[in-house]
Amino acid sequence: MTKQRELILNILKQSDRHLTADEIFFLAKLKMPSIAMATIYNNLNAMNEAGMINRLHIDGVADCFDKITAPHDHLLCDRCGKITDIRLPALADELERELGTEIEDYELTVHYICPECRRAPKRRQQEQ
Repeated sequence: MTKQRELILNILKQSDRHLTADEIFFLAKLKMPSIAMATIYNNLNAMNEAGMINRLHIDGVADCFDKITAPHDHLLCDRCGKITDIRLPALADELERELGTEIEDYELTVHYICPECRRAPKRRQQEQ
């Protein structure tokens, strides 16, 4: 594994959230100032294809990269954009039972308002 790939993987593993390529680039530059954005993209794409990480695509949000490769789903806060992992292991079984056939894969993103945003004071309608 190259030093660049190892650095990118460590950044993802140490993060407590899903990171965009830009965020990974910024963090990588702190440790390896000579790293190029193209190197970040090339390595993220290769690691995704190799199953080392997962690319998370949600419409209207920059693609993020997920260190968890085991099947799981996501919660997306519609106010702050925070993405949280959730596990719904019985969902695949229920989908297969309902469809009457085996499913190969699925992606589920549940839109909601996270607890932090619910506790925050709501903005007045004129400010939005």
